[in-house]
Amino acid sequence: MSDTFAGDVAARYDAAVAHIPVEPVVDFLLPLADGGALELAIGTGRIAVPLAARGVSITGIDLTPDMVAQLRQKTDNIPVALGDMTTTTVDGTFSLVYLVFNTIVNLTTQEAQVACFRNAAAHLAPGGCFVIEADLLPGGARTVFALSDGYVGIDAYDADTQRLVTYHFRQLPDDSWERTAGPCRATSPAELDLMARLAGLELRERWGDWDQSPFRAKSTKHVSVWQKT
Repeated sequence: MSDTFAGDVAARYDAAVAHIPVEPVVDFLLPLADGGALELAIGTGRIAVPLAARGVSITGIDLTPDMVAQLRQKTDNIPVALGDMTTTTVDGTFSLVYLVFNTIVNLTTQEAQVACFRNAAAHLAPGGCFVIEADLLPGGARTVFALSDGYVGIDAYDADTQRLVTYHFRQLPDDSWERTAGPCRATSPAELDLMARLAGLELRERWGDWDQSPFRAKSTKHVSVWQKT
């Protein structure tokens, strides 16, 4: 997994995603986390900190020390293991493992994505759930997925290889613009379902968003819940 979140990206991450609601995510995850939660790619704790404030015992895994440093400015009470979420392990098992904000695509090979599912399953207690929020496959070679004052996000997609490059254009405080790009591998819900089955998980439910709106043909993303049998 490539580390594209170091340095200034980590320092500005929370501000860059401030427009994305957190409470619907926390409300969705809370009932699944009565036996503790493990967040893969915990980052700055955008989800973990408010979930912990609701009484959930949370542990995290993250690749980027700079992102975890931002988390440490908020709390020292959430343990985090530094490493790749495909292989890094922590002690104990959990009723919930989760991976949000389309982060599964940051694993750039199918093998790595399968390994992520297996690592998640290994940390789940029987009956526990693995939750992923992921975008659907882009509809064309170029897609503007975000457009606001100070930020533009563009996906460049090759359907033959499922290779996806996500470009982020951010306006800096001095009014100049910064471009960053990260290689990704896009996935379909059906492919993720197969990865889950390989890891001993079964699909329990799938929604169009965190508010549990129905998953439909016109949905742009999905929130999927797989359960350990």
